[in-house]
Amino acid sequence: MDNETITEELQKETETLKQEQKNSVLSDELQQKPAPKKEKLWNAEYTKAWTANFMLYFSFMLVVPILPLYLSDTYGAGKHTIGFVLSGYTIAIMAVRPFSGFLVDCFNRRTVLLVFYSLSFILCGFYLFGGSLLVFTIVRTLHGAPYGATIIANSTVAIDVLHPQRRAEGIGYYGLSNNLATALSPSVGIFIYEWTESFQLLFLLSMIVAGTGCLIASRIKMKKRETQPSRKLSLDRFFLLAGWRQAIIIACFGLSYGVLSTYLAIYGKEQLGITSGTGLYFMILSLGLMLSRIQGGRALRDGKILHNAAIGVSISVFGYILFAAVADMWAYYLSALIIGLGNGHMFPAVQSMFISLAPNNKRGTANSTLYSSWDAGVGIGVFFGGLLAEIYGYGSAFWMGAVVNVLGVLFFFTNVVPAFRKTDSNHICD
Repeated sequence: MDNETITEELQKETETLKQEQKNSVLSDELQQKPAPKKEKLWNAEYTKAWTANFMLYFSFMLVVPILPLYLSDTYGAGKHTIGFVLSGYTIAIMAVRPFSGFLVDCFNRRTVLLVFYSLSFILCGFYLFGGSLLVFTIVRTLHGAPYGATIIANSTVAIDVLHPQRRAEGIGYYGLSNNLATALSPSVGIFIYEWTESFQLLFLLSMIVAGTGCLIASRIKMKKRETQPSRKLSLDRFFLLAGWRQAIIIACFGLSYGVLSTYLAIYGKEQLGITSGTGLYFMILSLGLMLSRIQGGRALRDGKILHNAAIGVSISVFGYILFAAVADMWAYYLSALIIGLGNGHMFPAVQSMFISLAPNNKRGTANSTLYSSWDAGVGIGVFFGGLLAEIYGYGSAFWMGAVVNVLGVLFFFTNVVPAFRKTDSNHICD
């Protein structure tokens, strides 16, 4: 082997050693380089919004089960009068939804939240003063407006303070706050009343809880954003036109739920002999909601919005069919778990769809469209369910709810899924 060949071999070996050293250095650098930062879900501001929402629902639902008894004992009101008095707040909530979304989008969201939350807190205090039945009716009806508006404002604030990467997941967990409050507070209210037999104590506790929630909401810090209070009014400022398909789905499920929840107790008593099972039914339903929201949060974290929604609508429809088809106690309670599991997957996923279809300055409108659609469905279900029950019996009303639910599921897979995929909106808007 000549000297020239030996020199070439040495050069090649030297270059090989240099490359190996370079690769080793790069490998060490990659190993030392920290992994990409995972954005925090339960940041301080989101936790405050979550807690404020829990307090709002807890305060409101605490007195719901004892109000009929309060009206009967204090004012001697009959069943028809009690129904009329208590329906006022529902009408007020439905009326304020679209306008609250508009206000949340056009003005400072934190300010709007605090104004409505403060009004809800103040009106809680008015229950303590009593007065005539007319005064109570006015107060109860007025209370519905800020309560409904606070729900829209607080949920929009919660979405704003979440990082875009964790937003869909956060929406799912946010619903746990009202699920927990709705499951716990009526039982707490009944327990306190049976222990003390004091309506005034319950009204005072409701006011304290609402005040605490309002104080927590006041501590939420948000980034400044541009507001447009003088923006021209149009339909899309009150209803998210891009989400009309999702609105139909929510209305269908609201109708089914409205029929079932309204006539559940009387059906159980007259047809199945269940005299005190309504509370247990809603506790099981709430358990299903909470379990599915926790499990579904992982899928939403991975951006599987359509996946979660599809699972939800597919599960809950079987619950409504089971309830309508089988007049038995086991089917009665099993349907609660199935519907809870389905709705717990479906609702946050569809809400994520609404939010992804809306720019930042229409998030309030997106939320109000969601809740308005649900309210409209519930109202239609209660009305037509009552007509069918009066003429053909409760079974026909529950079958109406089940059939509408099936139609909603078919519409979801044939219209909502293809349209949402075309928008390429499986991400959550910043």
